[in-house]
Amino acid sequence: MGAYLNPGCKSFQTIRNGVYVDKTGLIDYVNSTINTPLKLTSFSRPRRFGKSFAAKMLCAYYDKSCDSLALFEGLEISGKPSFRKYLNRFDVIYLDITRFISTAAVAGEVVDDIQRKVIEELKLEFPQCIREDESVLADALLSVSQKNGNMFIVIIDEWDALFREEKNDEALQKKYIRLLRSLFKSGTATDETIAAAYMTGILPVKKYGNESAVSDFKEFTMTSPAKLARYVGFTESEVKKLCEKFHMDLEDMHTWYDGYSFSRIQHVYSPNSVMNALQDEEFQNYWRKSESFESLKQYIEMNFDGLRDAIVLMLGAQRVQIDTGTFQNDITSFNNRDDVLTLLIHLGYLAYDQTHREVYIPNREVAEVFQSAVKGEKWKPVEQAIS
Repeated sequence: MGAYLNPGCKSFQTIRNGVYVDKTGLIDYVNSTINTPLKLTSFSRPRRFGKSFAAKMLCAYYDKSCDSLALFEGLEISGKPSFRKYLNRFDVIYLDITRFISTAAVAGEVVDDIQRKVIEELKLEFPQCIREDESVLADALLSVSQKNGNMFIVIIDEWDALFREEKNDEALQKKYIRLLRSLFKSGTATDETIAAAYMTGILPVKKYGNESAVSDFKEFTMTSPAKLARYVGFTESEVKKLCEKFHMDLEDMHTWYDGYSFSRIQHVYSPNSVMNALQDEEFQNYWRKSESFESLKQYIEMNFDGLRDAIVLMLGAQRVQIDTGTFQNDITSFNNRDDVLTLLIHLGYLAYDQTHREVYIPNREVAEVFQSAVKGEKWKPVEQAIS
């Protein structure tokens, strides 16, 4: 058991010790992709929407170094035919990219650190399989697979952190993309090594022009979550059960934290805010406590034609037409109003109606953040109108 190779199930045990909303059905989806052409999954969601919880859940399920049967008994996945077939059957590589960024001596060394640290743990576990001077992670994994027959489940949490925190370092970003391509590019090496991969972050996979930087991933996003829509946040039925258990008002919960909607799921709640309201036994703005409105302000003050008018309309509880297709899936490449609005969808500040291609402010909690962001001289007429 290591920090990156087979991290065990203690993190998920901690999650299960609290109030837990069963999202283990996601495991059944990942199981269905193992050793198939769809084995690479990218599922992006905003902060506070349970990304890391899901990553730790998957680690606990697949990790062969632990026995996590008791953690999953009675949950949705335990009733699926695939449950015992893959439970604790794989070596797991777990990469929390924010952790690597925070521990790197300098940002430019992050990609090298990822490879070096994981290879060090692989050498300890498989001492006869890897050359002493090996520095390429993809080659190290392939060597283990060819000599021992082991296949890996790779789980990457906050995959896009480098694009967000080192947004102007293009050389580092390209180096990181080369690492991902070496691990996940369709071909013999990946097919021999990777049984499945699950990657999560805030942004979808970065585009270069019209092409995805890592094109073999099946993507689920805030603009198109498809069959994974019920795992984006809490559903209406899940929140209703929580409200009954904790004697909280469902209508107030709806007003404050609901509003995200997809073609398959009409009501999706912000999980972090719901859980905080249950713990505090009151409704308030938890979004402000987890993220400053300054990050929103810098985007909505960009001088693109019609952006300010669109914000004003949405603050008036109206919806705005949007084309999400030109967004390059980063936080620097903005060419028009719709690119900024699309980013705000992925950040959770706006909700998206797939059917009508409309964007809107989802609930009271987020509306208050917008109201704080438009205070100041540049937005004086808007602030007065809101008042």
